[in-house]
Amino acid sequence: MPELRPCTFGCCPASSRHMKLLPRRAHLRHHHDKALLLKKYYKWILWSALSIYLFFSTSSSSSSSSSLFRPLPLRTSLPLKTTPRALAEAQQLSSFTTSSAAAALRIYVYELPSSYNRDWLSNPRCRNHLFASEVAIHEALLEYPGRVFDPNEADFFFVPVYVSCNFSTPNGFPALHHARPLISSAVRFISAGLPFWNRSRGRDHVFVASHDFGACFHAMEDVAIADGIPEFMRESIILQTFGVSSPHPCQQAENVLIPPYVTPDIEEQWPAPEKAKRDIFAFFRGKMEVHPKNISGRFYSKRVRTEILRRYGGNKKFYLQRKRFDGYRAEIARSVFCLCPLGWAPWSPRLVEAVALGCVPVVIADGIRLPFPEAVRWPEISLSVAEADVGRLEEVLDRVAATNLSAVQRNLWDPARRNALLFHQPMAAGDATWHALRALEGKLGRSWRRRRQPGDTAWR
Repeated sequence: MPELRPCTFGCCPASSRHMKLLPRRAHLRHHHDKALLLKKYYKWILWSALSIYLFFSTSSSSSSSSSLFRPLPLRTSLPLKTTPRALAEAQQLSSFTTSSAAAALRIYVYELPSSYNRDWLSNPRCRNHLFASEVAIHEALLEYPGRVFDPNEADFFFVPVYVSCNFSTPNGFPALHHARPLISSAVRFISAGLPFWNRSRGRDHVFVASHDFGACFHAMEDVAIADGIPEFMRESIILQTFGVSSPHPCQQAENVLIPPYVTPDIEEQWPAPEKAKRDIFAFFRGKMEVHPKNISGRFYSKRVRTEILRRYGGNKKFYLQRKRFDGYRAEIARSVFCLCPLGWAPWSPRLVEAVALGCVPVVIADGIRLPFPEAVRWPEISLSVAEADVGRLEEVLDRVAATNLSAVQRNLWDPARRNALLFHQPMAAGDATWHALRALEGKLGRSWRRRRQPGDTAWR
C-alpha cells in the first residue's frame, strides 16, 4: 500500500495534510488524484521560473544600456517651492520627454583655466544679468547626462568663456572690448593641447554670445557690422540672442537663437498670471529719450521710443515711465499689454519678463527673429507692430482688447511657453537649455564623429 508524501507549496487541500495512509479500496482514485496534483505542481514551478527569468532579464538589459540613451533626469518643478501653482505646472510640464536623439547628443565641455569663466563669478551680477545665459548654459551642461569625458566620443565641443561679466563701464553695463582677445586665447589653449578644434576648423564647437549683436561683440550696430564676427569663430556654432530675418553680418556664422537671461524664479514672485489683477492697460518702463540723438550722433531705438513717449506720454491708458525702478516687474504683472520696442539691438529681456508674468508682449522691432518659434508659437501669444505704425498703437491694442484678447491670454498663460524661455538649474524638461540642445540635434551633420560613421564621408 503506497504512502502519500506530505504536500508542498500549499497545493494540497487542508484535509489531505492529515492523511498518512490511503485505504486500499481507494487505490485507483488515489493514483488519479496524485496525477492531478503533480500536474498542478509542475505548472506552478514552470510559471514561477518564467516570472523570475523575465524579471532578471529585464533588469539586466536596462542596467546594461548606455546612460546616454536614458531619458534626461530633468525635474519638472521649480526648486525649493511646492506651492499648488508649482505642482500644477509640474504636472503639465511632465508631458515633456527627452527624445532619443537628445539623449544621444554627446557634448564635451572643455575644462578651461578659471580665468576664462569661474573667476568672473566673484561678482554676483555675473549670474543674474541679461547676458548671463553664458553661465546658465555652462552649468547646465556640466550636469547634462549626455556630457562625455572622452572627447573622442563627442558630437559637439562646448567652449565655456564668460565675456559679459566685465562690469567696468560708467553706466554699469558689461564692457566687451576684452571679448575677442579672451575667446581667441581660449581657442589657442584648446587647439594647442588637443586636436579636435584643428581637425574640424571649429565646425563642431559651440560658443555662447548673448550680447546685443551676438559674436560681433559691440553694442553699436554700425561698429558691430564693421568689426564682424572674429575670423576664428566663423566656422563654429553660436548660441546667440541676436537674430533678424534679413541677412546680417552678425549672424553669418551657424547659430541657434536663445532667449535673454531672466532669473527663473521670476514667475514665483507674483500670483499666477491667470489670477493677477491687471489694472494697467499698456506698460513700458525704460530709456525713452526726448532727444534720441546721442553724443555719438546715433539715434537711440531708431527714434521709436521717443515717438511712443511723444504720442502717448499724456494718455491715461499708457503707463510710461523713464526712470529705473527695482519693482518694475510688479508693474508688468499688473499690465495687460507690455511694450517691447527695440533699443540699440532689436531684442530685449522685456520679452521674456512679459511672457513669464502673463503680460501680452507688443513687439516693436522690424524683422526681429524670436527664440524657439516651434515651442513658443509667438504669433499666438504676442502682437507685432511695425516701427512705422507706432502712431496706430492705441488703435491696435483697443481692437485686440475688444476681440481676441482672451484667446491670446489663454495661450500666453500656458506654463510650457514660459518654461521654454527660462534657464533652470538643473536643466528642466522643455526649458531654454533643453530647447537649445534640441536645436543642436538638427546640426549633427557638423559633427566630426557623426561624419566619420560608415557611409558618410563628406561634411554636410
